[in-house]
Order: sequence, then C-alpha cells, then structure tokens
Amino acid sequence: MSDPAQPVHPAAAPNPIEALIDRRWRQLVVLFWLGTAIWFLVGRWPQIEWFALGDTDDNMRLMQVRALLHGQGWYDLRQYRLNPPQGFDIHWTRIVDLPIAALILLLKPIAGSVWAERWACGIAPLLPLSITMLGLAFTVRRLVSPIAWPLAMLFLLGCNPTMGMYMPERIDHHGWQIAALAVTMAGLADPERRRGGLLVGGASAFSLAIGLELMPYAAFAGAILALRWIWDRDEAPRVQLYGISLAIGCAIGYLGFASWGNSVARCDALTPVWVSVMMTAGGLLVLLATLNPEERWQRFALAAVAGVALAGGFAGLFPQCLGRPEQVTPELARNWLDNIREARPIYQHPFRSAFPLATLPVIGIIGSAIAMWRARGTDRFIPWVGVLVFTVLSASLLLWAVRIGPGAMMLAVPGAVALAWIVLPMALNSRSAIIRVLGTPIAFLAVSGLFAGLLIPYLPGGTPDARTRTINKAGGSCTSLTALTPLNRLPAQTIFTFVDLGPRLITVTHHNAIAGPYHRNGVAILDVQHAFQGTPDQFRAIATRHGATLLMICPNLAESTIYRARAPHGFYSQIAGDQVPAWLTPVPLPANSPLRLWRIN
Repeated sequence: MSDPAQPVHPAAAPNPIEALIDRRWRQLVVLFWLGTAIWFLVGRWPQIEWFALGDTDDNMRLMQVRALLHGQGWYDLRQYRLNPPQGFDIHWTRIVDLPIAALILLLKPIAGSVWAERWACGIAPLLPLSITMLGLAFTVRRLVSPIAWPLAMLFLLGCNPTMGMYMPERIDHHGWQIAALAVTMAGLADPERRRGGLLVGGASAFSLAIGLELMPYAAFAGAILALRWIWDRDEAPRVQLYGISLAIGCAIGYLGFASWGNSVARCDALTPVWVSVMMTAGGLLVLLATLNPEERWQRFALAAVAGVALAGGFAGLFPQCLGRPEQVTPELARNWLDNIREARPIYQHPFRSAFPLATLPVIGIIGSAIAMWRARGTDRFIPWVGVLVFTVLSASLLLWAVRIGPGAMMLAVPGAVALAWIVLPMALNSRSAIIRVLGTPIAFLAVSGLFAGLLIPYLPGGTPDARTRTINKAGGSCTSLTALTPLNRLPAQTIFTFVDLGPRLITVTHHNAIAGPYHRNGVAILDVQHAFQGTPDQFRAIATRHGATLLMICPNLAESTIYRARAPHGFYSQIAGDQVPAWLTPVPLPANSPLRLWRIN
C-alpha cells in the first residue's frame, strides 16, 4: 500500500516522438532512405547526365548488363569487346546485373535507351543502401536503444568511403556486399536464434555468390557463431540454421548465377572449390549443433576436429588455392596486381586518405568494448562480444588491404552509436552552458569520426601535391564523354590504349580495346605493358598481333606515369616526348582534347 502521507504521482506519459521512433522504425528507416536517395539523385545529377561511371568496374558491369540484354548467354560472362575475338574472362556472376537490367527495361519505354541506362545506373546503387540502413537500425535497436537508430543513420551518412559505394553511377557490386555485411551483423545481434542464424548464413552466401572480396567477414561470422555455441549449447538452433542457409545459399548462388568460366576449380570466385568448402562447413555445423553435447569441452573438441578436418581436406584437395586466389604469374603480380591501390595495406596510403578511413573503426572498437563491459550480466553481453570481435577483425584487415575500409566503417557504426549514447547525454545534461552549447557538437564530431575529415586539410600531407592534382585531372578528363564520344566518328575498330582506359572506351564508344584491369586476362595486360615499355618495333608487333589499328594515349594518366618511370626510353616515353615513329599517322581530335590518337600503319 502507498503511504497516505505521500502524494501518489501518476506514471509519466511516454514521449510521443520516442514512441513513434520505436514503434514505426521500419517505415521511418525506409522514409529516411527514400529522402537520402532523392537527395543524392538530385545532388549527383551532373554525374548521371554525363554518364560518369567513374570506376573501370562500373563500366564493365554495364557492358555485362548490355550483353545480357542483347542476348548473350546467362552463363556466358566473357566480354568479347576486350581482346577480340576471344574476349575477356570475368570472374563475376549475374546477381548484381539483375536490378540494373530490370531498371533499364522498366525505364526504356519512358525515357529511351540512352537515358534508361543513365537513370538505371543512378538508381541501382541506392537500392542496397536501404538494406544497409535497415540492418544497422536493427542492430542498434537491439544493442543500444530502441530509439538510437536515427543516430546510426547520421553516422552512416558520415562514412564517406562507405557511402561512396552507394552513389549514383557506382553500379558495381560493393554496395550489395556491404548490405549483406549489415544483415550479417544484424543476425549476430538477433535474440531470435533461428532467425539470426538464417540471416547470417543467407547473407554470407549471398555475398560469396557475388564475389569473394568479403570472404574473411563470412569466415569471422561463422567462427563467432561456432564459439557462441561452444560457450552456450542453447545456441544450437542458431548454428543449425546458419549451416543450412550457408550451404543451400552457396549451392543456389553457384548453380543459378556462376558463369561457365567459374565451373572449373579456380580459387577467385564461387567455383566448385568454394562451393564444396562452404557446403561441407555448413553440413559439419549442422551435425555439431544436432549432436550438441552437454559439456563445453566436448563441444570445443568436436568443433576443433571439424575445423582441422575442413582445413586438411581443403589443403589436400585444392592445394592450388593455398596461395593468392588470383593465381597470377609472378610477373603479373609484380608489375600490376601488387600495385593496385585498393589492394595495398592502409599504411602504404597517403595520410590524407588513411586517417579518415581508420578513425571510425577505432572509435567503433572503443565504443563496442565499453558497451560490452556495461552489458555484462545482461542478454546483450554475448551479442556485444560478437560485434566487438567483428569490429576488431574488420579493422585489422585494413592492414591487409584498404578495399576492406568501407565495410569496416559500416561495422563500426553500432559501437560509435553506443559511445555516443553515453557521451552525448553527458554533454547535453551538463550544468555548464558552455559544455551544453559547444561541448555537444564537439562530442558529436568526435564520436562520429567526422572530425577526421575536417582536420585533414590542416595537417601535413592533408592536401594533394601538384603532381597528384595533374594525374587526377587527367583521370577525369580522359574518361569523359566529351573526350571519348568524338571517337565514334571513326569506323569501329580495335584501339590500343592503356589497360585502365579499356573498359571506359568500350562503354561509351563502338570501338574495341585490348585489355582491362582483370586478373584472369594477364596475358593481354602484360602485352599492353610490354608494348608501352618496349621498343617501337615491339609495340608494333604486339599491336598487329591483337589487330589494333589505332593507338590512343592520355598523357599524365596514372598508368602512363608507371610506364615512364619503369622505361624512360621505352615506346610510351618516346611518343609522350613527341618522338613518334613514321608508321604512326596522327588522327585529328577536337581542340583541347586531352587524348592523342594515331593510326597504326
């Protein structure tokens, strides 16, 4: 009974805004995504209008979609306009082609072929952003607070490398793989064990069917679930559904979407090698979770035996995959693959790009560690352990290759939000007006990692030097429609040009090219390198062998600087210095064109 001497106060009415954010979170996340998508479509209109597919992979992806729409076989992913007539073998699958192709078919009756492609390339990258936002919102709601997800949306928008994968015209597969990563993390945090296992296994299989770039994440997720089961046998249903969905998902991904080129025992895609590994791993996990012995040491022993058997079987059956998965020659690795910027570790990158990339993962680790400690004794402790391990491992992969960066930043968002949920209320509720007014925005910039980007221009090495600006300018101008479309006035033929210009050339003109930056086609890549770095006679012989009748260069393109540095007296260095052999005839281009063009006689 209540004390009659004390007044009885009614319970405080719930905040209607907070109740709405909690109750309607799915609808609000979708609305937030829709607003973000419209904002980016409007803001990136010049890129859409000028068809600015800025990466070689984006151009190649569109050529793959065009080939499909023009009748090329579903399982035939060769690009026949590179290195004709045999074409270029691509290690991708058809999964990411589908939304782009569907948008083109949908928009073509309304906008015509040209604008249907441009709008499809503008809209398609934004589709997986919705999945990423929903996955992050689910994780933050579960682990931080039911009303903390708007903060996660804001932090995500501040992850420039991550958001760059969702920008209009960025149609390659990275955005879809990051979305799968967000779903994986949501599955790790899901209190419903069967659903959580299904989400992790299905998302991992989906990502692997697209490409193997994020395979380490799939391995980490599987290991985390196995360790959770070893610690707590009640996690068996999660592991069972994970194993089933991983095995079946990889089988579907291979049978439904892999190319004929991926039907052999290669190591760089979801081929029979990795399908058999994933199906075996999934089957072993289902078996372990079904046995589910009482004692923790027994579960550990079974898991250890299964892991050793899987690793031993892989090494014995597929020894060719114990090295680098691309299986390239030492010369190609030395002269090309090892020099790809995104494949280098973070410490080999300029400070102006490495610092912002590493900042949020570090904040995420700190926030996840603090949140895990505060959650001990609750049902959120184990999920936070998983998120912390996932965040630490993803950040450590930056020491291997910066291509991991966008995914690592996204995975750091829940930890950063957990830290903000502690720090921001302290600033907002401070008795000091100065702290409330100035400390709150400073705290927001700190826990979100946004301060890193703001500081860069004021730090040593924070701005590119004159040489870098010249190279960047050439990369933008030589790939523009203005520069390349005048080539369509010439009859269609094979043009000998840089490896990095090949995909863009075949996308916006009717001409063919020799090579593109794809490791399965190392012979053609080395032919281009040997031609530009060798003697004029060597160039002519190689160009003739490939049926090239035109030579096109872009002075100061990043690739060209490599040829000049490696071969100061080579063929490219000679023509760049206007020492042009008599068998090259200049072909006129519009005034102020950044390109130079000759006919090979």
